[in-house]
Amino acid sequence: MSTPASQRPRTFPPWLRRRWPVPSENAVVRNTLDALTLNTVCAGAQCPNQGECWQRGTATFMILGRVCTRKCPFCGVPSGTPETPDPEEPARIAEAVRRLGLRHVVVTTVTRDDLPDGGAAQLVAVTEQVRSRCPDATIELLTSDFGGAADAVQRVAAANPDVFAHNIETVARLHPLLRDPRACYERSLSVLELARETLKPSCHVKSGFMVGCGETDPEIQDTLRDLHNAGCDAVTIGQYLKPAGGHVDVQSFVPPEQFDRYEQMARDTGFAFVMAGPFVRSSYHAEELTEEQRAG
Repeated sequence: MSTPASQRPRTFPPWLRRRWPVPSENAVVRNTLDALTLNTVCAGAQCPNQGECWQRGTATFMILGRVCTRKCPFCGVPSGTPETPDPEEPARIAEAVRRLGLRHVVVTTVTRDDLPDGGAAQLVAVTEQVRSRCPDATIELLTSDFGGAADAVQRVAAANPDVFAHNIETVARLHPLLRDPRACYERSLSVLELARETLKPSCHVKSGFMVGCGETDPEIQDTLRDLHNAGCDAVTIGQYLKPAGGHVDVQSFVPPEQFDRYEQMARDTGFAFVMAGPFVRSSYHAEELTEEQRAG
């Protein structure tokens, strides 16, 4: 049951307020993206961490255009008729990785239900181009559900990215409220399970979900258990913030100490890597997942 409108939070609490860097602080990333005509989920999904990440010299590339074929009510990415895939995009991403000196590369995609393979070929091409030009960089692919096409999931997983990620987004009960009707909680679990079966054992499987949407602690525990059983060894948990044009209100602002409890809950469930906090998103400080392996 959703929170009555009169009880929903109207202003951000102190822990959700931060300084937005001035343009000069993230000029290197912005100029590189502009010069190579690349999209990022940072801007496309109105991520609150864009300033911080760009200031650190990192960004999450979003391939196959800026328009999604689905319209999830929680998401800030525009929905509509998507662009024709650009065959030169993978090479430009690899060049951006080289120019920025990225050690860990995160690539996501809009959902492309219009493409027979859901965009799997483009994800594989990006992986190959980055590996060719920047062999020391680790690669994380944050994928769609490919419409449930097992061969598309297997094709991407067979490229053996260091991290295969696919977000469950929310607890099972809230999926119909927060997701496009073409999305499915059980399908997302099957994508993660199939990826785990296909990937090399050294590769990670990662997922993430939002809180502050009306979920309960037992539902969060169930979601963590479902993800772990599907083969995930890494999980992110963050606060839902309504984007401009969004259609789902925030039900609650979860305090930092509650995120600490979620993190412990995830570790007790068996996750090796957990990142939980108000500003945590799928690719937030994503490089930390592979740093331990790199050091070893």
